[in-house]
Amino acid sequence: MRQTKIKGPEQLIEKVSKQPSKIGKVNSAHAKKRILLAASELFALGGISALSVRSIADAAGVSTIGIYSHFNGKQGILDALFIEGYQMVHDTMAFSTVDLSARQILLKGVRGYLTLANQYEGHYRLIFGENGNQYEPSDEAREMSSKAFKRLVSHSCIILPPNSPWPLKQKIALDLWAFVHGYVSLKHHATSAMISEQHWQEMAVEGISIHIDALIAKYPTSQTK
Repeated sequence: MRQTKIKGPEQLIEKVSKQPSKIGKVNSAHAKKRILLAASELFALGGISALSVRSIADAAGVSTIGIYSHFNGKQGILDALFIEGYQMVHDTMAFSTVDLSARQILLKGVRGYLTLANQYEGHYRLIFGENGNQYEPSDEAREMSSKAFKRLVSHSCIILPPNSPWPLKQKIALDLWAFVHGYVSLKHHATSAMISEQHWQEMAVEGISIHIDALIAKYPTSQTK
């Protein structure tokens, strides 16, 4: 099945470079994106211990002074990665739902989420807590994570009656998120060398589909037809 390409940091680099702007501003935006991509790749390979100002600077092809001027050091980079990661989670679910059934909406969101987790593993690992308690998200970062979760709830609760209470909507969203995250975690930690990328994603979608069908059967509404 054809996957939707997630618009992530490297697409932003291309977009920024094409916009009419002063050279200094373009170069600055370019450098920031290189730094974040380098930090994400290092995090995916070695976790937070692999991140140092020097290692990030070397991987991004910038000076250590550039790291501090753009992000105020390692903690600033982690915060920017966290925000960017949840922004991508949010944007993955920002698609038109016109003429789509509840099942199709949920599965489209699931496929986009799985694709994002595969393409931006470093971002994903960071936003889901693989930092050894060495990073505390800022208020802005927490706000972005809350925004992404609210978008997930808005998609998930389409299988519920419109007047369903907020706690039930949260529970449905968390149930689905737990299923998807479980497949991603297995892929990251156990099955990456055992199962091909295509087979892994197909297996995840098939398994999550069973849960979605069970929820639709449990909460039949006109929205699920």
